[in-house]
Amino acid sequence: MKRDGAMKITLLVTLLFGLVFLTTVGAAERTLTPQQQRMTSCNQQATAQALKGDARKTYMSDCLKNSKSAPGEKSLTPQQQKMRECNNQAT
Repeated sequence: MKRDGAMKITLLVTLLFGLVFLTTVGAAERTLTPQQQRMTSCNQQATAQALKGDARKTYMSDCLKNSKSAPGEKSLTPQQQKMRECNNQAT
């Protein structure tokens, strides 16, 4: 009887480790979101310019806000274009 209990515990532990391993492998294979791609790009640019401290923080903030350089950014919908035109005319 003790042998059956030990076998079940061993099997359970093995299955749990297998599940954890498969979960981490699956997470590593997923593609980056546009925000993650933007963050990676901005970080590489800041490193290439050797920015540090407040200058790096300011650069990263401006870079991440810059929607024109965002990879995979969608174009505006007709409604969004119309709103932008109206806002520009109103100011």
